[in-house]
Amino acid sequence: MSWYRIWAVFLRYFYFFAKMDHLADLFFWPALDIFLWGMTSVWIQAHDVQMPMIAMAILTGLVFWQIIWRSNYEVSVNLLQEFWNRNMVNLFSTPLKLSEWISALMLVGVFKIFITIGFGSLIVWVMYSLNIFTIGWVIVPFCASLLLSGWVIGFLSAAIMVYFGQRVQMLAWMTAYIFAPFSAVFYPVSALPDWARLIAKALPMTYIFEGMRRVLNEGIFSWHDFGMSILLNVVYLVGAMCLFRKLFEMSRNKGLARLE
Repeated sequence: MSWYRIWAVFLRYFYFFAKMDHLADLFFWPALDIFLWGMTSVWIQAHDVQMPMIAMAILTGLVFWQIIWRSNYEVSVNLLQEFWNRNMVNLFSTPLKLSEWISALMLVGVFKIFITIGFGSLIVWVMYSLNIFTIGWVIVPFCASLLLSGWVIGFLSAAIMVYFGQRVQMLAWMTAYIFAPFSAVFYPVSALPDWARLIAKALPMTYIFEGMRRVLNEGIFSWHDFGMSILLNVVYLVGAMCLFRKLFEMSRNKGLARLE
């Protein structure tokens, strides 16, 4: 792989950053979610003394969910950008390798996630005087695992889109939210019906959100939850990337121009 080609693709997607719609995705919608969910959780906490940490748990879960959403978004939506700009053929008629393009997308995702975490935690602190970093050093492995989960979802949806084209482009926004109800972002797995718990246990992000609440409520970091999350993420990410590569090659044999 060539670092120069990876950096060139990174800059291509970085320059989209200043557009109004991209700024809205990165700042406006997360801020609106934090305001709405934050006011709801603060109201519940004020009326139920038995749930003293509910505001912190919901707002931390919301910031953590943005990590999954952002890492998924940078893979799937940037693929769509190439469809919309009719640039797929141009992009891969160059010496650019698929692995280099994937690496650049991951690099863009990591860069924007730092902005997402910083902005989200700042809004939470300004609006509600809550500091999500009070959970301590565990925020680092938690965020790393959620980043992998987002890539799993992103490459899964991108694999389908790179084969079937723009007629399934809604997957770029839908796929993450298909998993959200089973991921225990705002409520424990125990709140789900029995059939949904089986799905939840198969999702890597569930273990992180459950582990986050355990740290907030009990001050205990569960190595089991974290280990399960990493294990599932690695298995799913390898599978999703292999599927993406396979469907990309099949699509290239049929002609990438048909996707545009």
